[in-house]
This record gives sequence, C-alpha cells and structure tokens, in this order.
Amino acid sequence: MSESFDYIIIGAGSAGCVLANRLSEDPGASVLVLEYGGRDKSILIQMPTALSIPMNTARFAWQFYTEPEPGLNGRRMHCPRGKVLGGSSSINGMVYVRGHAHDYDEWARAGAANWDYRHCLPYFRKADDWKFGADAYRNRGGPLSVNNGNEMKNPLYRAFIEAGAQAGYMRTEDYNGRRQEGFGAMHMTVRNGVRWSAANAYLKPAMQRRNLKVQTGALIRRIVLDGARARGVEYQLGGKVAQVAARREVLLCAGSVGSPQLLQLSGIGPAAALKDAGIQVLHDLPGVGENLQDHLEFYFQFRCRRPITLNAKLNWPSKFAIGARWLLFKSGLGATNHFESCAFIRSRAGLPAPDIQYHFLPGAMRYDGRAAFAGHGFQVHVGHNKPNARGRVRATAPHPLAPPSILFNYLDNEPDRAAFRQCVRLTREIISQSAMDPYRGDEIQPGAAVQSDSDIDAFVRESVESAYHPSCSCKMGADKMAVVDAETRVRGMENLRVIDSSIFPPIPNGNLNAPTIMTAERAADLIKGRGMLPPSDAEVGLAEGWEGRQR
Repeated sequence: MSESFDYIIIGAGSAGCVLANRLSEDPGASVLVLEYGGRDKSILIQMPTALSIPMNTARFAWQFYTEPEPGLNGRRMHCPRGKVLGGSSSINGMVYVRGHAHDYDEWARAGAANWDYRHCLPYFRKADDWKFGADAYRNRGGPLSVNNGNEMKNPLYRAFIEAGAQAGYMRTEDYNGRRQEGFGAMHMTVRNGVRWSAANAYLKPAMQRRNLKVQTGALIRRIVLDGARARGVEYQLGGKVAQVAARREVLLCAGSVGSPQLLQLSGIGPAAALKDAGIQVLHDLPGVGENLQDHLEFYFQFRCRRPITLNAKLNWPSKFAIGARWLLFKSGLGATNHFESCAFIRSRAGLPAPDIQYHFLPGAMRYDGRAAFAGHGFQVHVGHNKPNARGRVRATAPHPLAPPSILFNYLDNEPDRAAFRQCVRLTREIISQSAMDPYRGDEIQPGAAVQSDSDIDAFVRESVESAYHPSCSCKMGADKMAVVDAETRVRGMENLRVIDSSIFPPIPNGNLNAPTIMTAERAADLIKGRGMLPPSDAEVGLAEGWEGRQR
C-alpha cells in the first residue's frame, strides 16, 4: 500500500462528487477520489445545448452496448456512462426530476428502512438551489442550481402545457414540489448558462481543501479485501499498478454498470457468474448485477406550421452564432437543454402516482443533433417510467477494460407493452387539442397509419430508445437479493459501501441525477455517524378521485 486515506471514493460521478465534498468538510478526515476519466473543461460539456455530443464521445463516456434485446427485435442498445469528472452529470440532459413521493415510500417497503419520502425530502432540499425561492419542498442556497433555462420563450412550450389542460389534465406549478402530476415548466441543472454538474456544484469547490486529493486517469482494478473487510483499492495509473489503503472505508460510486462490475472483479457477486468470468469467488452475493432497470422512451414528431422551431438553427452559421453568444455572454439558445416544458400523467385510473413522463422539444431532430426531416417540426419524448422488466450486469473477464455484459430485458412483459400503447394513444389526444392547432402539421412519427395494438407494438419495438437511466443493479434492502443494507453497507462485508443509482431498489418516476445526489447527501451523514436531518411532514398532492379516474 503506497498511501493511506481515511476514505477512498471510487468514481467522481454525481455521488462521488457529493461525498468528496461532504466528507472533506471534516478537516480531520483525509479523502481520495479515484476517477479513470479526465477533466471536464471542454465547451462540449459546459455548454448546455451541446448535450448530445459528450454522451456519444469516447473521451467523455464509456460507450457500452447491451446484448441483443429480445423484446426490441434483437437490437443492441447504447448505454453510455460518464467517464469524466462529474460522471454522467457531465454528459446527461441536465433534467432535474426528483421523482414522486410514492417512489421513496416504495423504497422503504422494499426493505430500505427510513428511505421513505419523509426522510428523503430534507436531503433533496439540502442539495437544492431553486431559483424561485424556498418553501417546504424547495430550498435556496444549496450547491445544485436549478432553473428553467430560457423561461419558455418559444410559444410551443406553453402551447403544449395548454393542450394538456384542454385534454383534462392538471397543471402543476412545481412537479418537484407538492404535486408531481400535471403539465408545467421543466427544470434543469444550469447556473448562469453553464451546465451545473456535480463536479461544478460539489467537487470543484472542495478541491481547494488540503485533505482532499482527486486522481484522474486511475483505472480501478479491484477492491483489495482482507477476508470480509475492504482494506483498500488497487488501480493502474500510467502503466503502473498501485494499491492505496483505506483507514475507514472504501466507497464505491462507479454507477449502475461500473459498481456491480467492480464488485464482481473484486470477487464479490453471484458465484456462478464470477466463475464463468474466470474470477475467484471471495464473497458469494447473488444480487450483485441483478435487478437492473431503465426507462425507455420514443418521440412523437410533427411538422410545424410556423417557422419557429430549432430546425432553423441546425445550419453551421446559426450554430456558430449560438456558440459565440454563449462564449461571450453565457446566454441564448446555448444556455438551455431546450426541454423547457414537460408533463407527468397516469396511464390509467387506480394509480395514485404518474407513470408516464413527457419532455417537450420545439424541434424535430435525432439524439445526434441532426434534423429528422426537411423543414420545421417539433417533438415530444414520452415513456413509461415504472417498468416491470428486470435485467442484469455481468463482468465478462477478470480485467476492468473488458466490456461487461448488459441485458435489460426491455418490454419482456405484457404490462410494459400495454403501457407504451397508452403512451401513443394519450399523446395523440393531447397534441390534437386546439392549443396546438396553430402549430401542428402532419404526424411524421409514428405516423397516422400506426393505429392497432400490433402496429403500435411493432413501432415501439423498432423505435424506442433508452432514456439513459440504468439503475438498481446493487439494490438496497433486506432480502436475499439485496446488495447493500439501509446504511448503504455491502452485506456481509466491512468498511465497504456502494453509493450511487445502482442501490435504488426500484427505479423512481423520472430522471435519475437528482435522486442520485439526494442519496449521496443522505449517505454522507450515515458515514459520518452524525444525526440525520429531521423528517419532513410536507403534504403530498394527489389527484382527486385518482381511484376511479385517469385524469
């Protein structure tokens, strides 16, 4: 062991950045962060409108692909994960969604004691720097800046919200506040026109502390074990292999793909899977890599009758002008992710909480930023956010650069397929409202001919995409498949915790960056053994008559 630290954090992603900041607040504790990726200074990361580029760039993201997915016609789905300071918060869409209160009550029922909404809400608030003020749900002055980008200047954003109201759905003033359900403005993690990643919010302010060391370019080979105790970490840097000791704890924050893979590389996981990968079994823990979940989405695309969409800005002169304004003033179209209105609705009566999410975009384009068709258009991304499908992550060889085997088993059950049929039919009804009449042209995708259940199923299998929310592969709980307990400690091990989106028991209803940051904020207090924040008694708003009405 060449050095020793009190805490070793594996991964400078969202959770790792939070822990680095909170644990190094104690000047008597030394903290080491090991990250394989590099710095995050690139304009492609920091300029919000460039969001589609980092996730498709090998320099900034692990370019993982799934095994052929049987429910998606054998397609291999792209699964990029952050490989840079800030992790996936440096390559994501910057959408800020906490999820519904019932998601966290579901965690508690799954065996994650005291991870219900009452106990989680104070940690969402601790992280929050909400532009529009503080109340029982929101906060001002936290590290994580949240706002609405350009305040919905394009009229299409408000037209979408009005269409939802005309279709009989509620409006919501703050889907991260009292009531998630409804149509309203979408929130993003941007400060003064710059992506406000976990690196910008948490890690960089802490890097001036003498008791925090951040090492980039460090390829983690394994967690070093002494029987059932984590003793340190072995990593490779510049062609040399080194080991570093943890006097207190090793904190694994490598994400929903990286964390189960590194546990398995260290000999912790399902015995049969480890043997298949040529890895010695040191601790048979069957849940490692299991329970993998994700959100799927597809996008409706329509021609727009007015020349007001982002499609007019996809030429090089316009891109140059947008980039120049951003560089000079950090404002304009470069300072937003363009998802400025949204909705959360229920797919059917009898659900207390939404299970369908919408992101509205005043343009029609692909994820790589290219125009979907000639002319003007808009699109709405829609997906079912409470899937039944469960997959797994497996190490394939005893080397960290060997790509893991990933399988989500997307749409392998009838309830998930039925929910996506509802996505198609409910979205068409919303967009057909009079508020969209001045803008709505022909339906390009799925297309008017796609009507029957079989037609919709075929379209979804061929067109649905990952929303890039892999999670739950080292779930927290008390059953035999749980990997960590309610204190985030690896079951059967000492001095080893997993803290990231992999420990979610089921996936929340929304994007995952906000829940990941909340989880790390709460875990930091658990690690330090300090008193937890008092639980909240804030009211949870549900739709009146939800038992018998879909809207």
